[in-house]
Amino acid sequence: MSLLSSVSGPRDLDALSVEQLGQLAGEIREFLIENVSRTGGHLGPNLGVVELTLAMHRVFDSPNDPMIFDTGHQSYVHKLLTGRQDFTGLRARGGLAGYPQRSESPHDVVESSHASSSLSWADGVSRALTRTGRLDRHVVAVVGDGALTGGMTWEALNNISDDNDRNLVIVVNDNGRSYAPTIGGMARYLNRVRTADSYRTLHQSSDSFARRLGPAARAFYRGVRGGTRGFLSRFTNNAALYSNLDIKYLGPIDGHDLPMLIETLQLAKDFGAPVIVHAITEKGRGYQPARDDEADQFHAVGRIDPTSGEPVGVSSATAWTDVFAEELVAVGEERSEVIGITAAMLRPTGLLPFAQRFPDRVYDVGIAEQHAVASAAGLAYGGLHPVVAIYATFMNRAFDQVMMDVALHRAGVTFVLDRAGVTGPDGPSHHGIWDLAMLQIVPHIRIAVPRDAERLREELREAVAVTDGPTVIRFPKGTVSPTLPALERLSDGVDVLVRSEAQDVLIVGIGPMAHLAVDVAHRLRAQGIGATVVDPRWVVPVQPSIVDLAASHRLVITIEDGIRVGGIGTRVRQVLREANVDTAVDELGLPDEFISHATREQILEDAGLTPEKIAQDVVSQVLGTRIPVARRTEEQSDWMAGVPTPHNEVRDA
Repeated sequence: MSLLSSVSGPRDLDALSVEQLGQLAGEIREFLIENVSRTGGHLGPNLGVVELTLAMHRVFDSPNDPMIFDTGHQSYVHKLLTGRQDFTGLRARGGLAGYPQRSESPHDVVESSHASSSLSWADGVSRALTRTGRLDRHVVAVVGDGALTGGMTWEALNNISDDNDRNLVIVVNDNGRSYAPTIGGMARYLNRVRTADSYRTLHQSSDSFARRLGPAARAFYRGVRGGTRGFLSRFTNNAALYSNLDIKYLGPIDGHDLPMLIETLQLAKDFGAPVIVHAITEKGRGYQPARDDEADQFHAVGRIDPTSGEPVGVSSATAWTDVFAEELVAVGEERSEVIGITAAMLRPTGLLPFAQRFPDRVYDVGIAEQHAVASAAGLAYGGLHPVVAIYATFMNRAFDQVMMDVALHRAGVTFVLDRAGVTGPDGPSHHGIWDLAMLQIVPHIRIAVPRDAERLREELREAVAVTDGPTVIRFPKGTVSPTLPALERLSDGVDVLVRSEAQDVLIVGIGPMAHLAVDVAHRLRAQGIGATVVDPRWVVPVQPSIVDLAASHRLVITIEDGIRVGGIGTRVRQVLREANVDTAVDELGLPDEFISHATREQILEDAGLTPEKIAQDVVSQVLGTRIPVARRTEEQSDWMAGVPTPHNEVRDA
């Protein structure tokens, strides 16, 4: 029987010797490699925190001592140690979430997996425990070094240092990387800590001395050594920053040395005030393919061969991100004022090729979306045109800067939102479903949603030509949609995709949802319902031709990959009302809920965003007034069963 299978909860670790914990660490790494290679997920970060997580659960008493992970992608080992060892459905509907999730376990506290928020959570939880008299409990926050590039962590540290009367342990998991190598002054500071000769010499000599001491003396010595390091750091300029914040600093320590981790965390636990434990770890530890991956050390993988680390079952189709990456380079060749900005995601957002071609024209600001956007406003004021590439879900964090720094100043900044709409297995904190509702209320903003690669290319070029306000281009995760040519482009840029002599239904397909709209139109035609399908291309502001077309149809349907509440459909309805057009509008989109992890197809089906469901609903509204009920019932039964009804057999009543 393996040691891992004998662990059903954290307290099972108490019966294991340190040597057995080391054996357990090896079993956990084997488990992660075997299982995550089958499902995909965050492999590299979790291989790097095995010993750290074991030590935390050995020293602290979760969930009595809440553990908060920043970000939650490094919580797989935590899941294994808290009774969740069935990884067969990881990130799939009905299986384990890829991030902490309260519904899975009382050991999970914070579900949001946007970086740099853990210390604020820890500050609040620790204050609450102290205020309510639960003084025997500790709060442990695990923050990756990349998260320290976000300003929110420093706001939290400033407040944590203002109140030392609580049990709070901050573990800095320092592997020199967030998604890719961590950048900026904080990264350089931590790198000096990792590589300083004074620390290496001190570590080697002190360990040699400590081995000659007994267990009790060794524990005492290491406590003294932690304080000595804090003192020496004032001369070596390593940990001075934390010392100046008036927070006890222990480290740096080897994040894979279990005895040292356990002893240091025990010291931090006993201190009775906020403590920072600085642990040096290796992302991808114990798995050579991950260690060899210089790009991101297997930060997040799809299905891979566990032996070689090579992807399996990968489609050769072009991704939306690749189309953007290629076209931005072409734009950069033509427009020297275009520059790129990313928030620690150079490769995932498609800016890497641009950075390789124009290395002095890309700024990686770290996990600091607010700074990225406000800085972009300043760059635009200076005569440049920034292209800010961010995942749609992370754009939520910089809304104030979009509003007050970019839009208020009519700055020519283009936001490219990758992973917009339903993203699937990453769950509620990573679905990019709020951007359309959120951003369309910004004055003077222009929002484009391409339906295929050609539209992405042309809309990007149109966006960077705008100099008097913000522009937005959003596209989903995954493979780019097939090319969908237009029958006609109207004078205001709206593309007509399907026309019908009978102007029954106007379907407005937003971006990739235009493909769904065309499918619906064909199904309606088989039922004798005439449908016009348009792709606005630029969905904000609503173009005049949409209003004109709506006035000549009996029903308008909008289909978008975002929340219905406050979405594009809502805006179309409002514009029609202002124009005194009383055509009914059905806004189809996603519910205003936090959507759990599942495939994109499953989520869209749940929301009724399938051609069958949409066509069925239209039939019930439109065809019901045109065909006798008895006749329609027989034909509709065949249609709902998937048997197409010949168009020439359907006649108006």
